[in-house]
Amino acid sequence: MEYALANALYQWEDGQRRVAGSEPATRVVLDRAVAAVLEDMRRRLGSSFRLEELVAFYARGVDWGEAIAAANGAGVDGSAVIDAAFARYARHSGDFAGGRPRERLQRD
Repeated sequence: MEYALANALYQWEDGQRRVAGSEPATRVVLDRAVAAVLEDMRRRLGSSFRLEELVAFYARGVDWGEAIAAANGAGVDGSAVIDAAFARYARHSGDFAGGRPRERLQRD
């Protein structure tokens, strides 16, 4: 697995863990913010994408996501919200399988 992809997946899953591990009342707010960021990601990326496209999208900057997270009450947890949204969206990638990227098969 490419380093940039492995690093991104680790960071995104860490954000997901931070959101999941927050206090119940805070988690409700953070989950709502994650959903708002996810909705905007779907609009920007569409439903058909590969993990490397998602990593490239993330690398271009997530200021748009920070604004959405803040508008939805994420407060100081904005980066966790964004990373959690990317972790959840990565699961819908065309090459994601059981928590890791699916290996590409080479045809003869």
